[in-house]
Amino acid sequence: MELGIYSFGDRPPDPLTGEQVPVAQRLAETVERIKLADELGLGFYGLGEHHLENYAISNPATVLAAAASVTEHITLSSAVTVLSTEDPVRVYQQFTTLDQLSKGRAELLAGRGSFTESFPLFGADLGDYDALYEEKLALLLRIDREDPITWSGRFRPPLENAHVYPRPYGRRLRISVGTGGNPESSIRAGLLGLPVVYAIIGGRPERFAPLVDLYRRAGEAGEHAAEDLDVTMSAIGLIAETSQDAKESFYPYWLETMKYGARARGWAIPSRAEYDSYTDNAQSLFTGSPAEIAERLITVGKLTGADRYAMQMDWSGVPHAKIMKAIELLGTEVLPAVRKEFPAQP
Repeated sequence: MELGIYSFGDRPPDPLTGEQVPVAQRLAETVERIKLADELGLGFYGLGEHHLENYAISNPATVLAAAASVTEHITLSSAVTVLSTEDPVRVYQQFTTLDQLSKGRAELLAGRGSFTESFPLFGADLGDYDALYEEKLALLLRIDREDPITWSGRFRPPLENAHVYPRPYGRRLRISVGTGGNPESSIRAGLLGLPVVYAIIGGRPERFAPLVDLYRRAGEAGEHAAEDLDVTMSAIGLIAETSQDAKESFYPYWLETMKYGARARGWAIPSRAEYDSYTDNAQSLFTGSPAEIAERLITVGKLTGADRYAMQMDWSGVPHAKIMKAIELLGTEVLPAVRKEFPAQP
């Protein structure tokens, strides 16, 4: 099972100091983190797209291109690209350019996104939420598989015998689809034979096992090869030398995100007791020592048959030094333990 990291480039005011990291600094730190992950043998690093003040990354492909220049092996992915409000032609060009720069290490993770700020920004109608994604995903896949392409649809001008350049470094661009746990999304990904990424932002990951099974059965029904049905699971948390240090370090930043969610979405703000229950033995939040996190990753990986697992550790701007230490521990202590349990995986 491959291990990696996801990030949105969080940069809200620090809940402990009130200071806000400048965009330029957070972007430089992000590239530094990706470089370290590559050096430690982690498999992939994904950057998400947001169009809000408290996030540094609105264009993942640009930041990933910078990271391509200082890395050699790691897969560079979006996490996610909000395809509903993008032009598939332009997105494809961005990521095939990244693929060429990195000699085949690019991945485009297409999804709907967890926020909707991009809809008014780019003139998309929220009433077309589902139709936009369906049409644009279909076009993106056709661009990857057909050259030239002739196409027409509702949301962009038609293409007539059009070539979209550059082409990928290899035969195809790796295109994955992201989902927060919608059964229909698992079925769609399976029928299309696309890798699927489960964005788990709350609750025990075991509850996603039936969705993974649904995805694999749909892939089988679509007559896709088992090796093409790739599953990535994700986890929120933080790794530190000791369990207590991880839990205490992560708590104020996790709580800040919960407060933001309460304002934006009407969430109830959890208590400290609830946080402690979520982090107990890393049941819901993967927050703990390297041994705890390794054990939890192995357990869930075996239960779900995950091919990759991604850690998201910089919620609400956990300080850079703590993130760098967490990446170090993930690569030097967690990864070797996981590899022992999954010896057939790279």
